[in-house]
Amino acid sequence: MDKLIFHPIHTQPVIKPNGNAVQTSKQSKSTFSAHIQTALRTDSQLIVSKHAKQRLQQRGIDISAERWGKIEEKVQEAKQMGVKESLVLLEEAALIVSAKNNTVITAMDRKEAQTQIFTNINGTIILDNY
Repeated sequence: MDKLIFHPIHTQPVIKPNGNAVQTSKQSKSTFSAHIQTALRTDSQLIVSKHAKQRLQQRGIDISAERWGKIEEKVQEAKQMGVKESLVLLEEAALIVSAKNNTVITAMDRKEAQTQIFTNINGTIILDNY
């Protein structure tokens, strides 16, 4: 009973990938690279939440594509400075934007914003005259 019994472990042969497997690998790398590039491009685009879309429609707030571009640019600047949640003040509207998620959370007209208290905001972007 004190004797140890050793059993040899049989190894499996190494299977080398054929030429097709290498090509598939290259294709998957290019696909992955394409996904990364797409993600980087959309990283700066703001997403308007369903709630914010409803608020913009209800309040009749229309923001031009050029203006959205400027807002996206400033939100990215704020994000680089460490801002996570931001109040964006426009001449006609006030937006709460998550710079962390690139998402417009809610929107209100400027008149309504005058009587509001904004909490959990660590940055403000003012774009009155653009």
